[in-house]
Amino acid sequence: MRHIFQCQQCGRYTMKETCSCGGNAVNPKPPKYSPEDKYGSYRRKAKEQELREKKLL
Repeated sequence: MRHIFQCQQCGRYTMKETCSCGGNAVNPKPPKYSPEDKYGSYRRKAKEQELREKKLL
């Protein structure tokens, strides 16, 4: 099964992990929701750290 990716630089969609512009392509879909969120605490810590670096928190 093949997946579609979106380039982080130009925004194009591609089937390869690198875009023709040279940018890195990532999965554009968010992860599935689960009430038993295994990685929620890690995501919240990363978001808090990002906001502290931008001096918004």
